Amino acid sequence: MPRPCVGWSRRLCAQARLGAVVALLVLSAGCRRDHDNAATRAAQARIEADVRRLADDVMEGREAGTRGHARAAAYVAARFRQLGLIPAGDKGGYLQHVPLLRAVRRRDGAALVLHRDGSDHAFAFADEFLPAPDFNRASSTVTAPAVFVGQGVQAPETGHDDFDGLDLRGRIAVVLGGAPARLGPDARAFHGSLRRKLELLVARGAVGAVLVSTRGDEAQRPWRQIAAAWARPALRLRCTTAECGRVGGAIDGFAELRAVAAVSAQAAPRLFAGSGHDYDALLAAADAGTLRGFSLPGTMTLGTPTDIRPLASPNVVARLPGRGLRAADHIVFTAHLDHVGIGVPVHGDAVYNGALDNALGVAVMLESARELARAPTPPQRSLLFVATTAEEAGLLGADWFVRHPPVLPAALVANLNLDMPLLLAPADDVVPIGSSHSTLQATVEAAARDVGVGLSADPAPEQSMFVRSDQYPFIRAGIPAVYLAGGVEGAGWGDDPEGAADAFLRERYHRPGDDATQPIQYADAVRLARLNARIALRIAAAPERPRWNAGDFFGERFGQPVSRPGEAIATPR
Repeated sequence: MPRPCVGWSRRLCAQARLGAVVALLVLSAGCRRDHDNAATRAAQARIEADVRRLADDVMEGREAGTRGHARAAAYVAARFRQLGLIPAGDKGGYLQHVPLLRAVRRRDGAALVLHRDGSDHAFAFADEFLPAPDFNRASSTVTAPAVFVGQGVQAPETGHDDFDGLDLRGRIAVVLGGAPARLGPDARAFHGSLRRKLELLVARGAVGAVLVSTRGDEAQRPWRQIAAAWARPALRLRCTTAECGRVGGAIDGFAELRAVAAVSAQAAPRLFAGSGHDYDALLAAADAGTLRGFSLPGTMTLGTPTDIRPLASPNVVARLPGRGLRAADHIVFTAHLDHVGIGVPVHGDAVYNGALDNALGVAVMLESARELARAPTPPQRSLLFVATTAEEAGLLGADWFVRHPPVLPAALVANLNLDMPLLLAPADDVVPIGSSHSTLQATVEAAARDVGVGLSADPAPEQSMFVRSDQYPFIRAGIPAVYLAGGVEGAGWGDDPEGAADAFLRERYHRPGDDATQPIQYADAVRLARLNARIALRIAAAPERPRWNAGDFFGERFGQPVSRPGEAIATPR
């Protein structure tokens, strides 16, 4: 109760009271600011502690299936437990077993030989070609006629068909990377993917494939880098039931292709010698959209010796139950825990720590989980938090999770993914990659207003990031998704987030320099965590599930009929 005025005029008393109220408001605002600043500093410290732990040398680069990754998974499981989240992995624990196959190329017996005009023309291992690891056979050799199939794209929605008039049965397909520019970014990302190209080759009866690098491919990743990593293992999901094919075999192993190889841009002209077609002219025709396939002279031999063994590596999965009629629906947070392990030393350092890629993403997800777990009331929809494995090997942990969720598949309504947030200079914004494909765009915009952060469009749509991280298995399952990336607008004079990101990608990406000594902007990381949590709360409270926009490329290809809220009855394992 305010102290009464004694001996003062009413006007002076009113002024005094008004001054007291203003002073109280100023004091309260200052206290709130101090509280907010203290809370932000505490959140920064938590995120930084998680990044430093996950990117420590003791984690040995967190390569899937290794001792270092197992240590990192145990750390994240302990953090989930500390936050009070319910285990949602296998057998009542936080770990979800992900069965894998590990394949490593062998040099002895590897071959790519052209048989033309009575002569054999062999390509040099690593310098000119590399066999793809074969997940189906320890050794395989195939000799057959070869057919050039352009970029191996069939896009009925545009009338484009590289296979028109070509017979691939019993033949080796020779294919360029990429997809026609006229298809647009989304369609190019889908049709240009290796997975899609191999699916089409198998469907048309090809027995082998040669993937031809373009000069554009090698401008982004030089062949020397590819060749230097020839002995690194590759991974695929391992089939454990007859439903996915041969038990013990690879999922998406394309066993019908008895051999697959890649050829460098420098060696590529030799493939077309004597065919009447010039490699550079073929590249120009691909750019112009006028490329046509043709049979190559003679025959070709491919040999792919491989060491294969089973492997396992866990996802780490936790659940925060919702409350109410929509609690059966689940929103899934993802951030990949794995990195690339121990590699070629750079300046004497061989541990590829992966601080930004993706210890920071996992740490931000953990902070989002903390905020949501401490909310005054539970969200109306339930939440799942997944630190995935084997993202670097092809989004495998996320793929396995989508195939084997701890709730009914129909209960998964949205995915919020974090991967390598490049927070190296103060920014005023966040880039929500993929939000424009679905009703998530309005949700993200509203959440950004709540948090007080700007949103910017994807600065490099041609890189197709929407299909290159753990949200893509969710998209293929028909689940709307958004991938939150770092901002591009500097917060102050001289701040250059894009320049800092470009320098990172040139100098430290997938190198030992991606460690915790970098100038990570932990205040921006806190803001990203709050935005991530706020998006989830808005999805959780909405009467309807997120849905694909009418006519959207991914929605048309993968989208599922929208269920009514609460229609899926999800029972946690």
